[in-house]
Amino acid sequence: MIRNCFLIMLICLLFTCKRATSSSSSSSSSSDNSRYPAQSYQRNGGDSKNTVKMDKQGGVFFIPIEINDIAMKIIFDTGASSVSISETEAIFLLKQGKLTEEDFLGKVQFQDATGNISEGTRLNLKKVKIGIKTIYNIEASVVHNLEAPLLLGQSALSKFGKLTINYNKNEIVFD
Repeated sequence: MIRNCFLIMLICLLFTCKRATSSSSSSSSSSDNSRYPAQSYQRNGGDSKNTVKMDKQGGVFFIPIEINDIAMKIIFDTGASSVSISETEAIFLLKQGKLTEEDFLGKVQFQDATGNISEGTRLNLKKVKIGIKTIYNIEASVVHNLEAPLLLGQSALSKFGKLTINYNKNEIVFD
């Protein structure tokens, strides 16, 4: 575990340092994904609606998702500005060959729910799939904490367009 933590921190540091020499400092309000195609949206299948069940655990709603073709459960968080993953998921995606050097975009500073400012690593998720809908090239943050929760925030949710939350049925309907 310590070796894996060291590995991802080293990789993030190397990519961050490499990116820092070729671009100015970044913050959570600035992003440059110019080397990636514009975010695009694909409707998979002929159905015009996509219903996804939420799993409520301790007042928090989790939904199934695929990130770069790897299935995960993520917290549906309309208050989060971006997709956020921990070092654990970043290490796993890296080991599976689902992240490359080009996916690491540099440093990012973000404010968590407690108001604390932390430094993380910006990265590009090539593919995010929820149910039958897929979006591409979504910016995310790697939180430098092995146990940080996965959050599905506005950087992805806004790309899905209209959605309806039905708390009585614990489901989200993406139109």
